[in-house]
Amino acid sequence: MARLQVLTYPDPRLREPSLPVEVFDEALAELAADLLETMYAEPAIGLSAPQVDVRSRLLVMDVSERKNRPEVFVNPEVLSSARPGWIEERCMSVPGRSGLVRRATEVRVRASTLEGESFERRLSGLAAVCLLHELDHLDGRLFVDRLSWLGRLRFRAALAMQARRAA
Repeated sequence: MARLQVLTYPDPRLREPSLPVEVFDEALAELAADLLETMYAEPAIGLSAPQVDVRSRLLVMDVSERKNRPEVFVNPEVLSSARPGWIEERCMSVPGRSGLVRRATEVRVRASTLEGESFERRLSGLAAVCLLHELDHLDGRLFVDRLSWLGRLRFRAALAMQARRAA
């Protein structure tokens, strides 16, 4: 296993949509293991392949308190969602920033295992929010895209201030 380099905003590669996984092999299992190692090292609760510059529809997450229940979703798709709420989100690809995002807090998802077996799951609360956040990465979206108008304005102002300090 290896810890991978996470792309950070505004890297344009974060905006590229991912392609479905078609080959379920050892390389895919190794990528999933590397994503988990990278996620745990941060520490974070989720990470997707595009965040490490791999254009595959693969995400990992672990929302357990002890960080001992890793989950892998290959080619995930949301079948239904419900109970939207305002959630404070952060992202490894947007370090040092957070914001309120409206997300469903219950989802039904279909995905594949690393062996290519299809499964369906119902997720709620933090698990649902995490999955949706990572699924956005697979589509080339970031949580900052879901901020309110005022939230986006504040985000841009903070980035401008950060750039002025760095100059």
